[in-house]
Amino acid sequence: MACPAMNNPTTRELLADLIAFDTVSRHSNLALMDWVQRYLASYGVSSQLLPDASGEKANLLAVIGPQEIPGIVLSGHTDVVPVDGQQWQSDPFLLQEREGKLYGRGAADMKSWLAAVLALVPQLVAQPLRLPVWLAFSHDEEVGCKGVPGLLEHLDSLPVRPAACIVGEPTEMRPILGHKGKIALRCTVTGLASHSAYTPQGVNAIEVAVRIIQRLMALAEKLRLQQNLAFDPPYSTLQTGVIRGGEALNIVPAHCQFDFEIRMLPGVEVQPMMAELEAWCQRELLPEMQRRSPVCAITFSPLSHYPGLETCATTTIDQLLTLLPPPEALSTVAFGTEGGLFQQHGIPTLVCGPGAMAQGHKPDEFVSLDQLALCDDFLIRLCRWLRA
Repeated sequence: MACPAMNNPTTRELLADLIAFDTVSRHSNLALMDWVQRYLASYGVSSQLLPDASGEKANLLAVIGPQEIPGIVLSGHTDVVPVDGQQWQSDPFLLQEREGKLYGRGAADMKSWLAAVLALVPQLVAQPLRLPVWLAFSHDEEVGCKGVPGLLEHLDSLPVRPAACIVGEPTEMRPILGHKGKIALRCTVTGLASHSAYTPQGVNAIEVAVRIIQRLMALAEKLRLQQNLAFDPPYSTLQTGVIRGGEALNIVPAHCQFDFEIRMLPGVEVQPMMAELEAWCQRELLPEMQRRSPVCAITFSPLSHYPGLETCATTTIDQLLTLLPPPEALSTVAFGTEGGLFQQHGIPTLVCGPGAMAQGHKPDEFVSLDQLALCDDFLIRLCRWLRA
């Protein structure tokens, strides 16, 4: 794909270019990152790719302005969720406009933010800045914020830490200062196969898994007791989302695997609860299983983990909030972002971006032209605020 020259493309034009890249999380994002690098270079902005271990994906980091003082990070992820099995009215990787809405995979979550940030670059480079602006584009956010930690390690190695971060997840341009964290785990139960006519000779892995899931359901009720009314729902949640097991009805299943997640309020520690669950399995379930066969086992393995966000007021965060229309109240969201990771690394973070998460992850995902205009207006005010 051709890279736009220095003709100051609009956010809408850049969004069309970004959506044309199929950056579903299971695919590489290198083609998109190469395009972004060439776009930035056309304005004299150098950038650095930070590849993952496979070399198939990368984060991108660029800075505009003086690097010897703290600045503002504009952060967003480049990956999108799959379109498999969804019925779209148009090609999800070809931006379409209908009745004031722009349709395409990632239009809301969250390539519209990336497009708006890139559209701001000509204005950033055209003026002297008193604070630097960091562009931080990551991979694999949709599968557990797996890309951002490598990017943050690089930021940690710099002599000067950024003063604040704006994560442009879709919030309808409302400032968000809090969201839940998440931990996802996989439980694998290894039983003993036998003919179903001789069920007592086997160890039914599915039935053992059901007992563990019932235990998880009891833990979910326990989590409801600790509440924070700033969130909806106002408590940490736990649910089992995927289960696999069994080969045929006449075989006692030797294997069962299920995935579960906890979305926890900021400050809620779930590791002790998970340690207690594993101890219960080892104490109550495993001895009975291993009396039949020593190969029987119950294991837990992590799938993903990111912390919640609870932004504390700082001078810089307060100043950034003045650039946005005054909200009725500072809000929280139930979905997670990389914001908690930036906050964990000592970079106060605000979540604010165009579009609504209600449109994300669905067929015919869209962002409205009105939302793009609000985002552009905010970034223009930010640019003026940054002027030396």
